Amino acid sequence: MELKDFRPQPKLVTKETVVTRPRFPVIDAHNHLGEFGGGWDTQSPAALAELLDMAHVTHYVDLDGGWGEAILQQRLDSFKQALPDRYLVFGGVNWAAWPKQGDQFGEWAAARFREQVRWGADGLKIWKPFGLSVRDENGRLVPIDDERLAPLWETVAELHKPVMIHVADPVAFFDPLTPQNERWEELHAHPDWQFPSPPYPAFREIMAQLENLVTRHPRTIFIGAHVGCYAENLGWVGRLLDKCSNFYVDISARLGELGRQPYTARRFCLKYADRILFGTDAGPSLPAYHVYYRFLETDDEYFNYDLSDPPTQGRWRIYGLFLPDDVLEKIYSLNARRLLGINR
Repeated sequence: MELKDFRPQPKLVTKETVVTRPRFPVIDAHNHLGEFGGGWDTQSPAALAELLDMAHVTHYVDLDGGWGEAILQQRLDSFKQALPDRYLVFGGVNWAAWPKQGDQFGEWAAARFREQVRWGADGLKIWKPFGLSVRDENGRLVPIDDERLAPLWETVAELHKPVMIHVADPVAFFDPLTPQNERWEELHAHPDWQFPSPPYPAFREIMAQLENLVTRHPRTIFIGAHVGCYAENLGWVGRLLDKCSNFYVDISARLGELGRQPYTARRFCLKYADRILFGTDAGPSLPAYHVYYRFLETDDEYFNYDLSDPPTQGRWRIYGLFLPDDVLEKIYSLNARRLLGINR
């Protein structure tokens, strides 16, 4: 039998809590409508609003504007125009322009983001090619803490917008693809997700650069996507949160990591309740929302964190965090309201 055919059925008898209505209204601060959102960009804003109503999601943050200004304008003209009180979209940086702009790229990117905000962008999205493959006019890899980008970060702060930054994937994506790699199946299904060093920078080098960036720009709000890009090490994330009051994290696409360390994850959520945002990164998916609500609200044990079996991120199960109401309300919506300026 091959590993792909192995489907063990747990004989553990545990309770199963179905949570279709969260304890508090939800702001989904990390999601998509395009390819990573299930192709919802081809559907109507009314269909999106209907699903969000069923999920009790009051506001939806679409990060796809970070892929380019054409996408940003399309979403502004369609979804934001139709749903101005509940749809938000982030802009981005055209890294391909660096060779042409040269050492003035930071100022140029800042000016472009200022224009995107004038159009209606609600924040800045930084994708993981930054730090992995973005190169300057001399062909050199641009580090995340490159000081030439200071005008961009300071402009974001001046405009009172947050930066959603995703600079590293799960640690195992940077490890050799051996039988010891816990993401072996996932990386075989998506070989382009592997970033071995060399030729890519080492994972810890990327995270050190992220820490430098956040530390150097205390006026700029940075939201570390996917639990600060290091859900496997909540101690490291917590130390950066302690060090930098301008750093926040979301929980999107990391239930598999958080849920397999429930004691540590619960302590993390209790201590940093004011710094954590809700997000799924799963598109407008009712089943996905229900799994997240179950994870945050219940003390259910050993359940699947994914919508497929076996789960895509690793062959393990998760445990609920059973968070208290005051923490739930902050993670579900209050923190995002404060950072995104949502008062409706």
